[in-house]
Amino acid sequence: MAGIRVLEVGHLLAGPYATMMLADLGAEVTKIEPPGGDISRQVGDAYFASLNRGKRSVCLDLTTGEGQARLGELASGAHALLVNMKPSVIRRLGLTYADLKRWNERIVCVALTGFGLNGSDEPAFDYVIQAATGVAALTGDPAGPPTLPGYSAADNSSGLTAALGLLAQIVSGRGGQVEVSLRDVMLSQLNYRASAYLNEGVEPRRLPLGAHSYYVPAQLFPTAEGHLALFITHDGFWKSFAAEAGIEGFPTMAERAEHRAEVLAAVTQALAGDTAAGWESRLRPLGTPAAVVRTLSESLTATPEAVVRAGGFRLVGSPVRVAGYEPDYRPPPRLGEHGAATAVGMVTES
Repeated sequence: MAGIRVLEVGHLLAGPYATMMLADLGAEVTKIEPPGGDISRQVGDAYFASLNRGKRSVCLDLTTGEGQARLGELASGAHALLVNMKPSVIRRLGLTYADLKRWNERIVCVALTGFGLNGSDEPAFDYVIQAATGVAALTGDPAGPPTLPGYSAADNSSGLTAALGLLAQIVSGRGGQVEVSLRDVMLSQLNYRASAYLNEGVEPRRLPLGAHSYYVPAQLFPTAEGHLALFITHDGFWKSFAAEAGIEGFPTMAERAEHRAEVLAAVTQALAGDTAAGWESRLRPLGTPAAVVRTLSESLTATPEAVVRAGGFRLVGSPVRVAGYEPDYRPPPRLGEHGAATAVGMVTES
């Protein structure tokens, strides 16, 4: 993406994550921050770095005439603007395509909101969206309360979707408004759950140990030591697993689904005979999808190639690997490090 200039007016996670993915791919991302900076700077340096490496920082007060004029100068030399704020704030600060096309008819303006640019103005943070769309209700043990994943699933997913929308409109060669909402992204990611309800009237329900609603056995299992994730999606996987585990019967997907309780009881009994690590080492050579439930620290230790340096920070690198291209992982910018706009496409160093 060398030569592509992207402006960001965002805070916390979804918007900054989207533009960091673009910066990792070579885009020049200028983060437009208010005088006090993105509030994620207050969370901590490592937190801020995890979402803003490789960007430039310009301080603008967009509530003033001077700030709006400088925004226009930057917009005239940019390919895209991505903003994640409430719809009322986006409009009040002049961050829509309708506002900015006078400066640049080909600019792509992406509004990343909770419920759509013409939707509700209510606060829409990650956990709120997961609760509102049914994700929390589907997560956790059936006998316990609803729960949430241990990371910001809605924000991260929406950030990636917004980056995709931005790139698609740039490729079209036309300027225009692009909208992505956290609500719509999470509903979209409930794909087969939503389809089962909409087409067959099947109410989604929680199953123990995160069991899949269609595939059996596909869930977490206790072992002699630790838990194992097993994901048997077709009869070939089952055949090799069952032979190794000493389980007879249930040769087809339909039979395993029909006799879910019996299958799970047999698998649970068999897996109790070895540790999770032992089963992983036995099943992997067979091509059976299985993995020990590891902590994040254990996972990062096992995958050093995923960790990069950006200045003084150790961070997880870009998940997009392009043959012949190596990201330039630079540290996050200091607040206002690159000054304010003074000419088309240019900034002054502070």
